[in-house]
Amino acid sequence: MKATQDSQNAQVPYPGGFGTRRPYRVEDFPISPMLFYYEVTQACDLVCKHCRASAQPDPHPEELSTELARALLAQVATFPRPPSVVLTGGDPLKRPDIYSLIEYGTSLGLEMALTPSATPLATREALARAKEAGIRALGISLDGADAATHDGFRGWEGSFARTLEMLQAARELGIPVQVNTTVTRRNIHQIDAIAELLAQWGIAMWSVFFLVPVGRGVQEVRISPAEYEQVFARLWYHAQRQPYGIKTTEAPHYRRYVLQHGGHPLQPSPALAATASRSQGEAASTNVDSAGLSVGPASPTRNSPGPIGDVRSGTNRPPSRIHRAPLGVTDGKGVMFVSHIGEIYPAGFLPIPCGRFPQDSVVEVYQKHPLFLALRDPDRFKGKCGICEYRYVCGGSRARAYAVTGDPLESEPDCLFRPVPNRPPLRPEDFAPVAGRTSNGATQ
Repeated sequence: MKATQDSQNAQVPYPGGFGTRRPYRVEDFPISPMLFYYEVTQACDLVCKHCRASAQPDPHPEELSTELARALLAQVATFPRPPSVVLTGGDPLKRPDIYSLIEYGTSLGLEMALTPSATPLATREALARAKEAGIRALGISLDGADAATHDGFRGWEGSFARTLEMLQAARELGIPVQVNTTVTRRNIHQIDAIAELLAQWGIAMWSVFFLVPVGRGVQEVRISPAEYEQVFARLWYHAQRQPYGIKTTEAPHYRRYVLQHGGHPLQPSPALAATASRSQGEAASTNVDSAGLSVGPASPTRNSPGPIGDVRSGTNRPPSRIHRAPLGVTDGKGVMFVSHIGEIYPAGFLPIPCGRFPQDSVVEVYQKHPLFLALRDPDRFKGKCGICEYRYVCGGSRARAYAVTGDPLESEPDCLFRPVPNRPPLRPEDFAPVAGRTSNGATQ
């Protein structure tokens, strides 16, 4: 799986250009990730209680250089269906060359997203510069409905206020936003309050993350499997009412919950569909992923709406057509992660090294590494996950299984569902969007 020198240095144009961008499909799972997370730095000025990266104030001495970072992006562009790239950290704004990396990735035809930390670096000017460089979406974290809860979680007094300032700036700049919230004992009682707060900010997607005990997260207390179901119930309630999409991260069993309650996971809620229908300008089709940031339009042009919102009208509301990504996206299956020093993982929360860039090709690792292949084969899962009828559309959190048991193929430890043996499995192909059906909430 060694990367050739040519592939490391290639200036690869986006195949067919932006105009032929198509939605991510089930048949892409074996050959291309939908989302490629690049942890550009470990440096961050926050001390978040759950931090996967155990971020530090200064960059790692072996952090990939600008030249190697550009080579990585060039290699990502060679996937058969190039993924959207999420530049994460640490705090990506701590990296001096971040804007040039955004520009370079954009020049390759890659759709670029950014997850800045809520620190004094995240000014309106910084977000405007990121947009000018080519950023198509932002991921902004909000872990409480009030300053006391959020700031206590993030380790910096003032983080809550800065987060709201970032949301306001993104709205003014017309940058689509996904808000990320980590559910723990600290904020489980605030799910409804956070949902209502977010309705004021015109966001595109709320991604609710369920704790995986890695990094600093090992010190946090996970909620119980029964409490997962309670949170799922509240998310399902809001998914049918709020004007933004709702998805879970590292809790794919929410898909099982939605299906059990008569939902169609690939259909927008009435509120979201109504918001989309009010979008002005040209129609845009949007991939809404089930593992990370919402990603860009299927057929964008320089003058078309942005990935989630209509940039021309200065809003970040949903586009007039919404395409949900296929069910089943999870760690190593539609998702790939490269660390600040080039380590290749199936996901940021599943830190099992499968190679290291530039010595190894990210394309070959994704397509051929034994762990990636195993993660994409739910019939190889162990325990109840291996016999569950929802294993192809859910499959459980492979990251949490690994963190708790040491085996990424073991059962999801935080799911209370008891599958019926020998029941035929549901598959992603069974859930194509149904035209005109809007009675169910938007979930992934």
